[in-house]
Amino acid sequence: MLVRKIEKYLIEWKNNPDKNPLIIKGCRQCGKTYSVLDFAKKNYKHTIYINFFENPSYTSIFDSSLNIDDITMYITGLLGDKAIFEKNKTCLILDELQECPNARTSLKFFKIDGRYDVICTGSLLGIKGYKDNIVSVPVGYETEIEMKPLDFEEFLWANGINENIINKLKESYDNLTPVVDVIHNRLRELLLQYIVVGGMPAVVNEFVKTHQMNKVLRMQRDIINGYRDDMIKYASKEDKAHIRECFDSIPKQLSKENKKFQYSTIKKGGTAGKYLGSLQWIEDAGFICRCYNLNITELPLAGNADENIFKVYMADIGLFVSMLEDGTQSDILRGSLLGYKGAIFENLVADFLNKMGRKLYYFHKDSGLEIDFIIRYKGECTLLECKSTNGNTKSAKTVLKNHDKYHVNNLIKLGDYNIGRNDNITTLPLYLGFLIREL
Repeated sequence: MLVRKIEKYLIEWKNNPDKNPLIIKGCRQCGKTYSVLDFAKKNYKHTIYINFFENPSYTSIFDSSLNIDDITMYITGLLGDKAIFEKNKTCLILDELQECPNARTSLKFFKIDGRYDVICTGSLLGIKGYKDNIVSVPVGYETEIEMKPLDFEEFLWANGINENIINKLKESYDNLTPVVDVIHNRLRELLLQYIVVGGMPAVVNEFVKTHQMNKVLRMQRDIINGYRDDMIKYASKEDKAHIRECFDSIPKQLSKENKKFQYSTIKKGGTAGKYLGSLQWIEDAGFICRCYNLNITELPLAGNADENIFKVYMADIGLFVSMLEDGTQSDILRGSLLGYKGAIFENLVADFLNKMGRKLYYFHKDSGLEIDFIIRYKGECTLLECKSTNGNTKSAKTVLKNHDKYHVNNLIKLGDYNIGRNDNITTLPLYLGFLIREL
């Protein structure tokens, strides 16, 4: 059974006496339903589960009265003994909330009533074209959080790396002392596996159980095809084809030397006017994350970002690799990344940062100067580069040398080496990227 970080959050939520109904959104198949059901069954006397996608007729529960006694009456009438409402001991789970807008409106009344805890999940909440976005959102009466696929630390847990080893890694990271060889080599191996497997729970389970990469790849491509089906099913008619074209262009976008997202790469003559809304749809669905170019390398990063210039990464590294040609997984596991090396390393770091909830930024100038990522770290604007052992950091060194112009003091360099520090450059093995959390 996979251990997910959201479990800790759910316990804290339950113990809050003034909690709102909870909405957990996230891309399809990232583990929302399993985690919520597992939590509810462990922490409540009664769990009531309603899936609006599997049972469309259940939406009628919320069609007329939103009085809580009426709603509970309708639910017990439909589910019988499967639905027991007891004050402070029942958790009502509303799955695929986007299928029943009125159920979301009812959350205000569940909050005011206060007898029952409510957790909702949804994959396509609020995206353009879905149900025409006709829903009354109970502002102030709900708490919304986003769940993502497994991050690298959760992947390590799934592969038997216990807290003692994680603590050793954190100790080496904090003290900038090399990781001992036996752990270092094992983590390098697990990182390559994470690159090809990623963090979709069903895929990780299959990998841990069988280690058969053909099954892993088949499951990943099924998920990708499911995403494409969602684009056809849920997007507005005028956007359907453009959304698919945007999504399928991502590997090509990242294979370019200049990885800035270009609409002309989607289709010759493509423009922002034609594709910008489609790209936003894909991002809102949780399939991708954007990395914005900075005008200047100064805090606050969001205030200095150019929203019109950006790179696009897949939100899960394993799904990105599954979109590449056959044989890529084998190449990566053998340590041979070849032409896609830069794209894979960059998407890996984007995966790390995105899954810890960071916004993504980079720095590019027409002169050719480019920094892979810029982050806020320990209260400072910090360069973050992902390179091979002898990767070129000419741009980063130019920025560091010209402090009066760029106002940056430190570089973190991620690559296939151990921990080290030389002046204002910290080198870290790529697998420690998941620890770069301190703001």
